[in-house]
Amino acid sequence: MDSGLLEQISYEKAYRENRMNGALWVLDHPETFRELLDYVFNDKQDELSHKAAWVMEFVFLKQPPILFPHLDYFFESIPKVKKDQSVRPLANLCEKLCLDYYKKRNPELRKLLTEEHKLQMTEFCFDWMITDQKVACQARAMICLYYLGTEYDWIHPELEQIIERNIHTGSAGYKNRGGKILAKIRRS
Repeated sequence: MDSGLLEQISYEKAYRENRMNGALWVLDHPETFRELLDYVFNDKQDELSHKAAWVMEFVFLKQPPILFPHLDYFFESIPKVKKDQSVRPLANLCEKLCLDYYKKRNPELRKLLTEEHKLQMTEFCFDWMITDQKVACQARAMICLYYLGTEYDWIHPELEQIIERNIHTGSAGYKNRGGKILAKIRRS
């Protein structure tokens, strides 16, 4: 049965309006959210998967709890995504989840985000830090790892070492975010 989702994420141009229209359609049809995740994490990792990732990002930003029933699938699937167009929105979602969990202390998320999820996120965020990723992804990974490191004491020394190793050759954005994270680590 065709849910209509494919039509919503098959937009020709990646204009913000097209992504938002797809997200609003998914929000009107929340039963299609899992199908949207399937498109994001499909094995082909083609143009459709990154368009789906962009729509998923907008859906999540409008209504974060829509992702909560799918956290296991979400965290298990992220490591197979390699293309920057899809990794960037996934990194954004991970950063928002960390901020909601650690800084805002969202009670619903605090019940649902398991130790396994946090360890999975730690692993792929470190992967993003040591592989050839765009600075936006690495900056978001730094934030995630900073907050995860407030719970797991081994993370901050590892993160600090990676940032110190790369900050001198990094872009202006990397230097800016890296410097802020190093200062936070050293204050804690």
